[in-house]
Amino acid sequence: MKKLFLPLAIIAISLASCSDDDSMATALTPMSPTPTPTPAVELKLFTSSNTSGKMSFTDLLAATPTPKSFMVNSIDADGIFYDPFKDQVIQASRTNNKIDVYSGFRNSIISGAAALNLGFSSESDFTNAREIAVTTDKVVVAQDQIAGNGNVSKFYVYQRTASSLSLINTFTVNIKLWGIHIDGNTMYAIADATSDLVVYENFFANMSGDITPSKRVTIEGLVRTHGITHSAQDNVMILSDVGLAADDADGGLIVINNFSAVLSATANMGTIAMSNQVRIYGPNSLLGNPVDVAYDHVTNDIYVAERLNGGGTVLKFAFPTANGDFAPTTSRMEAGVTAVYLLRR
Repeated sequence: MKKLFLPLAIIAISLASCSDDDSMATALTPMSPTPTPTPAVELKLFTSSNTSGKMSFTDLLAATPTPKSFMVNSIDADGIFYDPFKDQVIQASRTNNKIDVYSGFRNSIISGAAALNLGFSSESDFTNAREIAVTTDKVVVAQDQIAGNGNVSKFYVYQRTASSLSLINTFTVNIKLWGIHIDGNTMYAIADATSDLVVYENFFANMSGDITPSKRVTIEGLVRTHGITHSAQDNVMILSDVGLAADDADGGLIVINNFSAVLSATANMGTIAMSNQVRIYGPNSLLGNPVDVAYDHVTNDIYVAERLNGGGTVLKFAFPTANGDFAPTTSRMEAGVTAVYLLRR
């Protein structure tokens, strides 16, 4: 977690959205009417790229939402987050193997700056970062295993202040990491190159070293998962399926409604059946390699970073209430898009 801009959308995390009492329907059942939400103060979409050296930003509340691009300190980046309280953009740099924090983002918009202001960075602790998850005072990086890091997958946990990042823990895991999502003290992660979802409860209570998941489940019918986002407000989990890496038409999205109940009813190493899923697959969807997803719990729109089609596109989908080959409601090109993050507050 990608165009004349048509409104679009992530990771998202505790600062991403305000609370809401929407309730998702069970799989394959139309949703209940949605209460009138409190108007958003900010509704913003952020994306990273692994080819352009830029990030993009779109104010979705503007009369004509139009993407704006800013140069960043990394040609190859994966994972992005915006903190509206500190006015900082946080990004995982795969070029420099650091977390970069860009300060004064609003001033960059107002001044029409071409590049973001790099405030500070972490040390170069990890290699092959694939995603970040951010809480009020911590940033977690998912390191994917490659030969260059000894084929070791790890979580790197940083303490975050207004002006610094300090590595406080590293957790080694026995899965190949890609997408991650943190809710409170529960970490959700996908096991790349599989169809599995992994859950680590009491995540931050662990000491550095090897950690094991609280639960691991297989998602029936999913080929290879990458993107993940969870909405505690709506109790919905959304996963992306990239299928075969070279196929630009075999990707999909999987929505699991009533997620906490479905997960609780599934045994460790069990399977979440297709009957508990709502699925978007097919050529009309333009999904080939959807590598990241974000979700708006008020509008129920799903935003996708599609890496393969057209060299990178950002797609928006209406929330599906039945399985189908649905076209995105909006689509825009974005070279090398790897990550998408939605802020609603």
